[in-house]
Amino acid sequence: MRSLITAIGRLLQGFYQAVTRFPLTAICLFSSTALACHIISLHRTPELIVQKLMFVFLLGSFIGVTAQFACERFSYRGKQRGGVYGLALILILLYYFSIANVIAIDYEVAAKTMVAVFAMFCIYVWLPSYGNENDFNTVALIHSKSALTSVLYAAVLSVGLALLFATIDVLLFAVDSDIYGYMMVIVWISFATLSYLARLPYFHADARSVVEAGQFPRVLEILVSQIAIPLVAAYTLVLFSYFIKIGFTGTWPVGQLGPMILAYSAVGLILFVLAGRLNNKIALLYKLIFPKVLIPIVGMQLMSVYIRLQAYGVTESRYYVALFGLFSLVIGFILTLRPRINNGIIALLAAAFAIVSVVPPVDAFTVSRISQIGRLEQILTEAGMLVGGQLEAKPDADFTVRRETTNILQYLERRGYLGQVAWLPEDFSPYRDMQQILGFSPTYSHTPQLGEFFHVSLDLQEPLSIAGYDVLLQVTSHRQ
Repeated sequence: MRSLITAIGRLLQGFYQAVTRFPLTAICLFSSTALACHIISLHRTPELIVQKLMFVFLLGSFIGVTAQFACERFSYRGKQRGGVYGLALILILLYYFSIANVIAIDYEVAAKTMVAVFAMFCIYVWLPSYGNENDFNTVALIHSKSALTSVLYAAVLSVGLALLFATIDVLLFAVDSDIYGYMMVIVWISFATLSYLARLPYFHADARSVVEAGQFPRVLEILVSQIAIPLVAAYTLVLFSYFIKIGFTGTWPVGQLGPMILAYSAVGLILFVLAGRLNNKIALLYKLIFPKVLIPIVGMQLMSVYIRLQAYGVTESRYYVALFGLFSLVIGFILTLRPRINNGIIALLAAAFAIVSVVPPVDAFTVSRISQIGRLEQILTEAGMLVGGQLEAKPDADFTVRRETTNILQYLERRGYLGQVAWLPEDFSPYRDMQQILGFSPTYSHTPQLGEFFHVSLDLQEPLSIAGYDVLLQVTSHRQ
């Protein structure tokens, strides 16, 4: 019993230290938890302002950690620390004002926020190693161990509490089903995050704690050296075999290669950082070979992406696949030419590339919008349907023209870009207006040619009179 009380006391003390060390992050976490509980209680889609505040607090929590690590790295105290936190608050406010006028939390808002969160994460992981003050590999290992431990604790706690509530519901009294949602929110937003932060040492003031926290677990060493690295090596052989196949067949991939190599590069770089602390033969060989192998593999990926971009234009997913490929290529060259460089360059460049991808006019969404509108104009112009900025209906347009026009118009509609196409009528809707404006209805790859099939149906919401008849039968007919 005494040991349990001691453990709980240490846990609460760790939470208190995390709250006082990362005050801005703690405020954002508690606010997010309260809003999430409010959303659960509504049993409906929350108000737009609530959705916006959730995103603000999400980004704010990461900005808060970044601000604190900046203060610790540069020994800012008093007014200097207040200035850093003031700058952090300004960044949070700027983000809020950037989404204040949006009419919905759409894909663009969510994607840009996630990219900004990723950039903040990379920066605060990199900061303790700035100027070689700390070994980046050690810092990354400490973050990884802290995160994995916190996730494990949160998972055990959430399962245990769920079973406890279920038992009470069965044996004692009815438990409101919302309590499960409240519990998960509190455990995973507040408890797990504060537990993670509480395990991070003061990297610049407590060298002993850094050494203790940076011990490489034997289990992790086995996982990295004897399982993960051999798997990456096998994956590398498969990729090179595929490239040899391409050389013989002359057939380029149709899009599946990009995501595969993206995952390969991401996992490979994470392993490269984790292996930086290891000195066994497998780890040393991996650190020597991987950067050199990464260059031709990513080069092949970029060629594949280029072919896709030439054929179908830029979309957000292709933009990020290409951007990550470029990032991996740069990292491959840097680690090959300067093998002793601080691996923190990986996190720093990742943050830089992420920030570039959300800053107009080179952000993913602006580039994609311009590319797809330009591609649509080219298709319609070549088909004789866009002349001098004026649309001309063409009912007998080629099937490929109809299909590609449909795909692009629906993409622009999903992103809310139709209003920026000058030659389209105001309030244009592909489903409603394509037949009238372009001369053909929406067309898809699976759309049959005219006359091959027919489908007839009645409005099931309207009553159907059977006066003069004895029975009503439901019949479905398909003709070819």
